[in-house]
Amino acid sequence: MHENDWEVALLAWVRRLPVAPAYAPNLDVKQKWLKLPICQRLTLPLRAKGANTMYNDNPTIERLAPKVVDESAQGKVYEAFDTQSDASKRFYIESYGCQMNFSDSEIVASILGEAGYGPTRDLEAADLILINTCSIREKAEDTVRKRLRVFDKVKRRRPGTMVGVLGCMAERLKAKFLEEEKLVDLVVGPDAYRDLPKLVAGAEEGDRGVNVFLSREETYADINPLRLQSNGVTAFISIMRGCDNMCSFCVVPYTRGRERSRSAFSIVAEATDLFDRGFREVTLLGQNVDSYKWAHPETGQVVTFAELLTLTAAVDPDLRVRFSTSHPKDITDDVLYAMRDHQNVCKYIHLPVQSGNSRILDLMNRTYDRAWYQQKINRIYEIMPDCAISSDVITGFCTETEEEHRDTLTMIDYARYSMSYMFYYSERPGTPAARKFEDDVPLAVKKRRLQEIINLQTGISHELNQQDIGKTFRVLIEGESKRSDEDWKGRNSQNKMVIFAKDGTHRPGDYVHVRVTAASSATLLGHHVQS
Repeated sequence: MHENDWEVALLAWVRRLPVAPAYAPNLDVKQKWLKLPICQRLTLPLRAKGANTMYNDNPTIERLAPKVVDESAQGKVYEAFDTQSDASKRFYIESYGCQMNFSDSEIVASILGEAGYGPTRDLEAADLILINTCSIREKAEDTVRKRLRVFDKVKRRRPGTMVGVLGCMAERLKAKFLEEEKLVDLVVGPDAYRDLPKLVAGAEEGDRGVNVFLSREETYADINPLRLQSNGVTAFISIMRGCDNMCSFCVVPYTRGRERSRSAFSIVAEATDLFDRGFREVTLLGQNVDSYKWAHPETGQVVTFAELLTLTAAVDPDLRVRFSTSHPKDITDDVLYAMRDHQNVCKYIHLPVQSGNSRILDLMNRTYDRAWYQQKINRIYEIMPDCAISSDVITGFCTETEEEHRDTLTMIDYARYSMSYMFYYSERPGTPAARKFEDDVPLAVKKRRLQEIINLQTGISHELNQQDIGKTFRVLIEGESKRSDEDWKGRNSQNKMVIFAKDGTHRPGDYVHVRVTAASSATLLGHHVQS
């Protein structure tokens, strides 16, 4: 195979196009590609046969050991394994909200690293203090305000320290933060992180460091996230940004902009690089991953989410692939078949229902009704009987009656969710619901309904986990149990946490078979068995 020929074959492998029979089974193509620097992997397919090299020709930044952030670890602070000794300045960053925010913080860390900043966990030692914010619920905003007051005290003790707000609160509250409350020096939206070094420099000279512009193109595809404080096993890959769904209760379309998908080439390259570095699980992230659709800028060829799943699964059979989040209206049979047909695509779907009542779903602008959602649940279990499904539930939405609340309870029972994220409705300023509907369900009623939902879901989770006793699962070890350093913790394909005793022969990143011997509503307990 000539040098140009293997590049053409590689292009076909990445795009999954027909190739000459002699090329199709030749694994040397993939192996040769894997030995290239990651920045060359990103651009190689577009150089084959004289293709234009202008697209995706920025070198990927190679950085420190990767990191994964627990979704529940609100306020997580970056901590480097190998803090840059030559960094002239230090940055400190806290993250709140969804997994996308934590993923964005890794992008910010990479950009600042190129600008000469090194990470620190010591707030008092930081030259630049950043907080990556969430606007989904009022509680998250309250937490951010409290932290900003703490940061302001640090600024007063250490003149010259800069404080910045990143993320979803930036657009809505930029005037309050900068001019009225004067708590920050920088306000930077989710699509403007490339401008951070310039904005910091300007703020140091007294300029207003503001950029909350929402882009139609920005995906940060060429930036390799600076993954710090990693377990070395699991990582997030952002595949798209923004959202077009316009649910009436949600601020995301207004804080993160319209939907746009990242290059499939760069996603596969990032997954491959992570696997090469010892990672064994990636989670493909997006506000609505099922609507992922990337068109090659030169050929027009479209890659769907089902095809992206297949491409990512093909990186290696020992690389587990998860994804989050799905929208019921967009998840297709093709996605379900891709999950079924690839053992390393995890049998777990997070499929938010929000409400079990059709009238409330219409007010929420969810674009489906109760019966349609139930049919989607049926289809998932039909194609993958062993699939676990989780959900998001909002109770106490505008005008919700007791009967409509009971519809949500019966939906939870019908779907048999393995777990759910459950909240009572919190009106967000600027959303269609805030403009059009009265938030008329009393807080006490919301809290009571929420507790009923929690009680029901806890019972179902416990029942489902009890049914796993006696079963054996393939578990990916993520690290030591939080409760005992004598136990390992890991997850099975259905995203259930499994705890089992160490036996001295395994380490994080290993796959083991565990037979379940006991279970709670949240955890499976068991012991290692030979496969």
